[in-house]
Amino acid sequence: MSIAMPNILIADDHDLVRDTIAAYLGQVEEFSVLTAATLDEAVKVIAGEIPIDLVILDYNMPGMNGLKGLEHITSRYPHIKVTLMSGIATPDVANEAMELGAQGFFPKSAAASSMVNAIKFILSGERYFPVGFTSEAPERQAPGGFMGLSPREMQTLEKLCQGQSNKEVARELGLQEVTVKLHVKNILAKLGVSNRTQAALMAKENGIF
Repeated sequence: MSIAMPNILIADDHDLVRDTIAAYLGQVEEFSVLTAATLDEAVKVIAGEIPIDLVILDYNMPGMNGLKGLEHITSRYPHIKVTLMSGIATPDVANEAMELGAQGFFPKSAAASSMVNAIKFILSGERYFPVGFTSEAPERQAPGGFMGLSPREMQTLEKLCQGQSNKEVARELGLQEVTVKLHVKNILAKLGVSNRTQAALMAKENGIF
């Protein structure tokens, strides 16, 4: 029995941007891609017969009215994952988007391969915001979290301290391996180290684990 591909809706009023992203994602076997040029078009697609798993909204798209469009979709369709995409949005905008229920933020300057990994990350149930672009929302920070690591990143760091591989961490935490890889990347960036061994040593030296 075949597994249904996730349906992703790209909503952006710039034809070149929208079609380029859609064409690239359409080449990725795991994704089925739909498009819209305005917020109204996006809502019509979401309300249609095809179940949408992830919506990627352009911040400056017609109908968005700042983050009102994002808020409309997250409140009306809470079961659908929604992310914001922009080439000009500030960290404050990304933080507000997170508070309104966005599952992620994609800078338009991001590499296509990075977007694919981020999409997989979000579809697995995690949130994705570029390291250094936005701060973690208070509810996502672990009590006493080390260097701003999220609860899941703290769990991952603990496994790194135990010398576990990404595959082993994924199995123990019930995650996909690509998700673990992104957690490790975020951990290294937040701790300011270049590899997992250094991250583990830093945690141990600070008495974290």
